Amino acid sequence: MSPLHFHPPQELKDESGPFRSPLLFDNGTQASNALEWSRRRQEILDYWHNVMGQWPALLTTPQFSVLEQERAEGFHRLRLSMSLAPGLSQQGWLLVPDGEGPFPAVLVVYYDPDTGAGLKPTEGAHRDYGLQLVKEGFVALCIGTPAGDARKPDTGEAICQPLSFYAYVAANAWILLASLPQVDAQRIGIVGHSYGGKWALFAGALWEKFAAVAISDPGIVWDETRANVNYWEPWYLGYDSSLAKQRQPGIPTAQNPRTGAYKRLIDEGHDLTDLHALICPRPFF
Repeated sequence: MSPLHFHPPQELKDESGPFRSPLLFDNGTQASNALEWSRRRQEILDYWHNVMGQWPALLTTPQFSVLEQERAEGFHRLRLSMSLAPGLSQQGWLLVPDGEGPFPAVLVVYYDPDTGAGLKPTEGAHRDYGLQLVKEGFVALCIGTPAGDARKPDTGEAICQPLSFYAYVAANAWILLASLPQVDAQRIGIVGHSYGGKWALFAGALWEKFAAVAISDPGIVWDETRANVNYWEPWYLGYDSSLAKQRQPGIPTAQNPRTGAYKRLIDEGHDLTDLHALICPRPFF
């Protein structure tokens, strides 16, 4: 791919708006070569993990079993029971195209696994990413919210913000996919829409091994003028273990203020542009 794909249009080259450059170290110096960017990238990762809470150890061999299997046109559909986090089990769909492989693969994240697998053709219209991709020769693993309720997330043994926990689950799903003989471990991506877009954004940023990240409608920066950009909610980044009762849903106000990691990130001047930088290919210096 041409390096031109990794540069902004000329008229926007020096226009960064109100956002701090991700190339700036915390001490104010700027990364100017690949080695310095590697150190700056680690600084960003360390900061966000510190704010959101550290992940548990990744699973060496995520356990799964096949509950049922059926033949579809051009692929096989397998319902899996998986352990993608300590103490939690969930089900999902593995779609495998006909042929010998190994194939590129994609992790599809959403509220439920059925939508991505194309099993909700009316309700899930235009969000059946797994079904569309398996038709193009991808292995697709479609998963939903761990423990099933996106607004009441169960993070099991993990002590971190729910959105960081989802990224941890996705990293373990990557490990599961990479272990399959049908999958090319160097070509595993992640895709998600809305809630799944937030999940895919954080997973792609925090787990470097995803080879590609495609997100739709997550809210790409903080925006407290739009209720659906709701990173401030306790089920995303606003959880505060010191509170007897979590904040009420809705845009932050003086009566219903920011809480948890979201408050700290805002107070310390960080935005999702940090995560965009983690996802992007290495800058050209």
